[in-house]
Amino acid sequence: MKTKKRFRFRIIIRNIVLALAALFLIWVAFHQVMVAYEQKSYPALDKLVEVDGKNMHVYTKGEGPNTIVLLSGLGTVAPVLDFEPLIDEMSKRNKVVVVEPFGYGWSDLTDKDRTVESLVQELRTALIKSNIEGPYILMPHSISGVYSMYYANKYPEEIKAIIGIDPTLPNALEYFDESVPTMPKYMSYIAPTGIARLALNLSPEDFLPLADEGTYSEKNLKMTKILSVQRGYNKNVVNEANEINNNIKKTRNLMFPSDMSVMIFTTNDKKVNEEGKSNITFYQSELRNVSLHKIVPLEGHHYLHWTQYKEMSKYVNEFTDAFAND
Repeated sequence: MKTKKRFRFRIIIRNIVLALAALFLIWVAFHQVMVAYEQKSYPALDKLVEVDGKNMHVYTKGEGPNTIVLLSGLGTVAPVLDFEPLIDEMSKRNKVVVVEPFGYGWSDLTDKDRTVESLVQELRTALIKSNIEGPYILMPHSISGVYSMYYANKYPEEIKAIIGIDPTLPNALEYFDESVPTMPKYMSYIAPTGIARLALNLSPEDFLPLADEGTYSEKNLKMTKILSVQRGYNKNVVNEANEINNNIKKTRNLMFPSDMSVMIFTTNDKKVNEEGKSNITFYQSELRNVSLHKIVPLEGHHYLHWTQYKEMSKYVNEFTDAFAND
């Protein structure tokens, strides 16, 4: 009798496992159908240019004497959508450009490792193929600060200035004695399997900017959700996260050229560690050799452009006027 009960129990467990597997496969198939529909319903907002045989999304808005190229942080699913309030403000007096790297927004995925050399070269190629002439003002957020440091040293004649949004610079981890973040490779399966879509349905607010109501349009927020379930933590984002250590090693000994104007927005964090170090003291040490520089503390979190876009635009205009007349 015990043997029969065990056998029945195993059959029940097997049937449950098979049923769950079938449900999972149905969900994955449903997710893929939805992705195809959403991609057709929400095409790229601007030009797709060919870079290394893949399509890269390049968005431009506004005209003016300065060409500001916004560079996103790690894992910002759709940079064009994320930067939208800041783009709208700065484009009143400037030409503003967003080049979405491979794996972000409406750009394709790539099989190339996300090395600093590849990221910068792809950015340059996209700008050239879009007929966007320099010299540029690079405006990096977060980890893009490392890429901007490399760009500014490798091709200084192409860069007019750097304006960072709480940028990560190569010496930050050593300065604050922090470890390099990594991302497990299994994260790259979250979007393709539809797990991200399920998470979005359970907690949609976690996928949206922390901004006042009305800052982002309903259409923007809807597209942000859609791209989050399609592109979140894809293989390029995971690879980029795991290349951070190598990219920092390649740029650790670099500084911004002394004759390059640099302004940095950072969080107005009053906290100072036991050694008297803070974001502000770090940036001061990094800009000590730059003749024209400015550090602007603002209230807010790491994504300062979600809430401080108007204030940032004012500072950008004042700063660019200053070095234009220098």
